[in-house]
Amino acid sequence: MFEIVQAGGWLMIPIILCSVISAAICVERFWTLRANQIAPRNLLAQVWNWVINNELDAKRLRELRSGSPLGQILAAGVTNHRRGRDVMKESIEEVASHVVHELERYLNTLGTVAAITPLLGLLGTVIGMIRVFTSIKLEGTGNAAVLAGGISEALITTAAGLTVAIPSLFFYRFFQRRIDELVVGMEQEALKLIEVMHSERVDRVDGRRAEVAQANTR
Repeated sequence: MFEIVQAGGWLMIPIILCSVISAAICVERFWTLRANQIAPRNLLAQVWNWVINNELDAKRLRELRSGSPLGQILAAGVTNHRRGRDVMKESIEEVASHVVHELERYLNTLGTVAAITPLLGLLGTVIGMIRVFTSIKLEGTGNAAVLAGGISEALITTAAGLTVAIPSLFFYRFFQRRIDELVVGMEQEALKLIEVMHSERVDRVDGRRAEVAQANTR
């Protein structure tokens, strides 16, 4: 293995570095973008039980914000629900934009690795072919070892660059898709919270109006 890396020339160093970065990002994103970590099941039902039982105090709000990205979004909605539907929705959207930004962390780096490693391999190919033609010009075609070294350098760097780029591009698309699915799920939970809290508020207002009307008729 070391002989292959050595035969590829100095461009194998940045290609190997890119492979390490890509692998680290993939492992970190697999761990971070777990569905139960981002949007725990039954979290909305739990929050609603706290609300209707008047148990959602400052401590539980802090725990909700720190517990998960969905918890941050729901906490923003609950905190601002008394200020009206539009303000509640705007606060949720503002927090959601920060949450999505955090979910997409390191993906640009992964996409960059997928883009530049084939170019590094291509550069290695060009450098290897330059060596081949330079040796032909200086020594003719009689020195097979020099020719083989230049050609092997060209092929090894190209293969190494593609070996890193292909899985990097695959996982870049994979994580983008997973984030899109998580965001859609969190949006649905946030919309449910808005509808439930404001329908409850409307019902309370209508109930109070009915009580006032009955009192006036007496």
